[in-house]
Amino acid sequence: MSTQTPNILYLNSHDTGRYVQPYGYPVPTPNIQHLADQGVLFRQAFCAAPVCSGSRAALLTGQSAHGAGMLGLAHRGYRLAHPERHLVHVLRQRGYWSGLIGEQHVSASPHTVGYDHVVELDSSKVRDVAPAATKLIAERAAEAAPFFLSVGFFETHREYFEPSSVRDALYSRPPENIPDAPATRRDMASFKASARSLDQGVGAVLNALDENNLNDNTLVILTTDHGLAFPGAKCTMFDRGLGVMLMLRGPGGFSGGRVIDGMVSHLDLFPTICELAGIDEPAWLEGSSLTPLVNGRSDSIHEELFAEVTYHAAYEPQRAVRTARYKYVRRFDQEHSGPVLANLDDGPTKELILSLGWADIEPPTEALYDLLLDPTEGRNRIDDPALATVLAELRQRLAAWMERTDDPLRNGPVAPAPGAIVNTVDQISADEPTVPRSSHSQTHTHRERQGTPRFDGAA
Repeated sequence: MSTQTPNILYLNSHDTGRYVQPYGYPVPTPNIQHLADQGVLFRQAFCAAPVCSGSRAALLTGQSAHGAGMLGLAHRGYRLAHPERHLVHVLRQRGYWSGLIGEQHVSASPHTVGYDHVVELDSSKVRDVAPAATKLIAERAAEAAPFFLSVGFFETHREYFEPSSVRDALYSRPPENIPDAPATRRDMASFKASARSLDQGVGAVLNALDENNLNDNTLVILTTDHGLAFPGAKCTMFDRGLGVMLMLRGPGGFSGGRVIDGMVSHLDLFPTICELAGIDEPAWLEGSSLTPLVNGRSDSIHEELFAEVTYHAAYEPQRAVRTARYKYVRRFDQEHSGPVLANLDDGPTKELILSLGWADIEPPTEALYDLLLDPTEGRNRIDDPALATVLAELRQRLAAWMERTDDPLRNGPVAPAPGAIVNTVDQISADEPTVPRSSHSQTHTHRERQGTPRFDGAA
């Protein structure tokens, strides 16, 4: 390991999940595969919130989404509760210079986050981000101060690119939980075209490190915010929504083309960076450094991971706890029983499953899954007597976490933040007219008048 303070290159994408080549999916991403071949890939990596702003806020502050104050979307009015806890401020104390290129999604304005330099671009797509990032890397290579660069790509968020070939449109296989139909195959082909663009952007930025002799002393982190923008993934507590690609390459043992199966979280990146940069961990961090896994001192750093959603486009309060084998999920909205359709991006697959009656399927208030015997989470065993002890324990773990992290949901419904823009729970699309805060609050008046019991882990 180098004795120098390492540079940090944080590469991030939108809505990619694990649908890239190194995770075994038929999505050609050779540059991402090359990074995995050189670094360390985490097979069981998860976000802290399967929504854009909550996930990124958790990663960059080292706290749960609600602990960071990001209960909804930044561009719809949510802000970090403690902006001084953002990673760039902690790194600055160690002499780091920070730069932002492209997507960031934790603030309505990138200029208020705290970066030393924000590159102005026409878009956050690869065509604009990659050239700007390569230029900035070349400029910083001549400077003595270590850098933290956040390079965010809009890809693979919808709207997707057009399929790159007729063959892709005909033969691409949709995710396992999606019906195999012409519309869904074409939709997946469009995702693959966007993933190819993402891969080209990643390759260009990595090549800039190599050309400027920065590989040996730069920790590269490649991840995404959450799962695909397909039904049953993004904004859900299924592993399809929580599972993320995560690859690291650089000092500290992150090399060798290795795969690690231990369960890890985005929350673990902040403490890992602190360890490699020689910074004392701030007291608010909730994760653990990845180095025991990487250096072979341990096969596991977590007994459980937690996840949450409160607002995306609309209110859909959910919390989950996941162990290596089991997952417990609870939905907290006692007034609305159906799926919250506005919380999934519009697209051909959404249109198809709506036509098949998806809106009429009521999601369970509670769910318990055996992830080893049922990896697709298709069998809810909440009422199975054989798992009664597991259920009681996971309920208690979730309640204890909500109490420990001061989760506002434990005391009842969470009102929108002042000035926040939200959809109603019965709207189909996030593009439908949004509701002013005062009107949205009135939709919860009946429930609030009835009272919602404090969550203590009981059934």
